[in-house]
Amino acid sequence: MSEHILFLTGKLAEKQLHQILAKMQPEFTYTVHQIGVKVAALMTADMIGRRLNDTFNADRIMVPGRCRGDLEALSQLLNTPVERGPDELKDLPLYFGKQAHKIDLSHYDVKIFAEIVDAPNVSVEEVVKRAYYYKENGANVIDIGCLPDTPFAHMEEIIQTLKQEGFLVSIDSLETDDLLRGARAGADYMLSLHESTLWVADEVDAIPIIIPEKHTDLSSLDRVIAILQSKNKPFIVDPILDPLHFGFTDSVVRYHTVRQKYPDIEMMLGVGNITELTHADTAGMNALLLGMCSELDIKHILATEVSQHACRAIKEADLARRIMYAAKENNTLPKHIDPGLMALHETSPFPYSLNEIKEFADQVKDPSFRIQISNEGVHIYNRDGLHTAIDPFDLYPKLNVENDAGHAFYLGVELARAETAWQLGKRFNQDQSLDWGCAAKVSEQTIDLHTFKPAGTTFNKP
Repeated sequence: MSEHILFLTGKLAEKQLHQILAKMQPEFTYTVHQIGVKVAALMTADMIGRRLNDTFNADRIMVPGRCRGDLEALSQLLNTPVERGPDELKDLPLYFGKQAHKIDLSHYDVKIFAEIVDAPNVSVEEVVKRAYYYKENGANVIDIGCLPDTPFAHMEEIIQTLKQEGFLVSIDSLETDDLLRGARAGADYMLSLHESTLWVADEVDAIPIIIPEKHTDLSSLDRVIAILQSKNKPFIVDPILDPLHFGFTDSVVRYHTVRQKYPDIEMMLGVGNITELTHADTAGMNALLLGMCSELDIKHILATEVSQHACRAIKEADLARRIMYAAKENNTLPKHIDPGLMALHETSPFPYSLNEIKEFADQVKDPSFRIQISNEGVHIYNRDGLHTAIDPFDLYPKLNVENDAGHAFYLGVELARAETAWQLGKRFNQDQSLDWGCAAKVSEQTIDLHTFKPAGTTFNKP
């Protein structure tokens, strides 16, 4: 027998929900029940518990995505599983497609080395603080960067403190004295050794990351690989990724060449030479670079957050490695897996057409303003009519809020968000921040739908 789903909705959305479900021609059977609230998003778990007297023999109940309250408790009360659907009705077909092919993002196979490039000039406390920040964003190893001709008296203290805090640590320098000191203090990895400095690997236990003796010289890598393999010692090879217009394409070819010759060795990709040295948004760069890692079976990257435009690089790399792992495991393109790397745009930014918005507006009988966007621009409506503009300033004379400062401020904020969303091609949901994915410090996804939003300051009368 097919599953039977009960969809709970509000007065304004009931007709459209019927239309969408009919077009879906789903394998399940369903009942649509209007629960007596005008706006579906204002539905709460407590309200449903009070008003729903019949579950219509449903196997599960679906409520709007913005429904607040404890759905687990509601499920127990109704003796039927209750779950949130998508925020927008138009996303129901995609939602059920995702449910059928839910992809797990808890796995990855690439370690992120997060470099603190100026460690000699940073206190132990500050290094530990940064290390925890990087770890929270996905870093697996904290890379302690040395600076040329710069004293580093507290190197040992930094490494030992990080080890005591439970971190994996790498020491990063081309000077053998730095590498020896760092490894003897407890570093797990050494960046970087080459043919002339390979002797350091015999003196300490840290795993060496190997680079060419001379830039682009793969023959020196061959010799070092042969030596380390003969000694049965672990190592990681970094053929060096070069910046754009300074050998980038050739360096990609080098990585491919090394992988073809050595199918089983561990490799590292230094993504910072692209993310740091290209003034473009880093989310897309990380997607491509981690895709390259996935294709070439590169299990380690070195990432940095030095330039301000790369301030989310580690967080982006973490999500990118998970997306690419999932795509590879499921033998699919890295599409429709997770939207977190799509900071500026979205796959379906305008779920409703102007004609559909006009339909909504015709049903509204109260003075509260609703704001939506479509291809045609920004729309605001209440019982007094629908207004459309590209520039929100053009709407102000039509809103009659000159004597209501709080309301005017609120509408100004929401219309500004709507304008930004329309300009970029992003989703706009009234009363919610725009979702910038990995690019933002705080995402709307962190909102706890078990609790209720406090009233905004514009609702508080002085």
